Amino acid sequence: MPIHPTAIIDASAEIDPTADIGPYVVIDGSVSIKANVRIYAHAYLSGWTDIAEDCEVHPFAVVGHLPQDFHFKGDKSYCRIGPRTIIREHVTVHRSAHADGETVIGSDCQLLCGTHVGHDAVLGKGVTLIPFAAVAGHAEIHDRVIISNASAVHQFTRVGRLAMLGGGSIITQDVPPFMMTIDRGAPIGVNVIGMKRASLPKEDISEIRQLYREVYRSDRPISVSVDAFRERVATPSGRAFVEFMDNPGRRGIIRAGRQPRD
Repeated sequence: MPIHPTAIIDASAEIDPTADIGPYVVIDGSVSIKANVRIYAHAYLSGWTDIAEDCEVHPFAVVGHLPQDFHFKGDKSYCRIGPRTIIREHVTVHRSAHADGETVIGSDCQLLCGTHVGHDAVLGKGVTLIPFAAVAGHAEIHDRVIISNASAVHQFTRVGRLAMLGGGSIITQDVPPFMMTIDRGAPIGVNVIGMKRASLPKEDISEIRQLYREVYRSDRPISVSVDAFRERVATPSGRAFVEFMDNPGRRGIIRAGRQPRD
């Protein structure tokens, strides 16, 4: 596959011969592009960025550019994109704001048009960002999370595996795995469809629904609810839920919503 003659490529870049580099692409810096990657017209890649095998970067995407951090001193830092990830039009993914730090996008992710991933954020495998979703710096998004359109995740916030954030959600505290949220991030139920699509057993789904009821339909503090069922969990998903709740990040765990349902 060719490198288009209008592409501008830094001499320090490393490009696999099977990669397809489209018209007017700019590759500025020590960018590494692995096998079968396609970079569409007008994309901009910079910094110390690594694009793994079979990725797609679409027109006007910006990957590995300078972090939006007033404390950034221009240090060498990294941006890593996992295999088979698709980065659509006008997406921005910034490299770390810290010397030798990393912004990491896992394998098989889909970052749809206009989405943003800030410096030092980490996305797991199979994460989907719907148009205009934004993930702030240092956020941690676990495997197979869906962040719906126009949602925003606060810096240093964690979102657990297979959570689904509804359109327009404002997430300022940690979202436990398998939960669904809406509005100000309040949990409104269990992502049962997502769990089924992930081929999780019925027993896991049933236990997560029970844990949701005990935590988010109870008047007890979250820590008390977790203590009450800690010894009773019997499935891998239940244990993952408890482990997440036992290890809150610096932002704390989201509280019950005004319209809980399951």
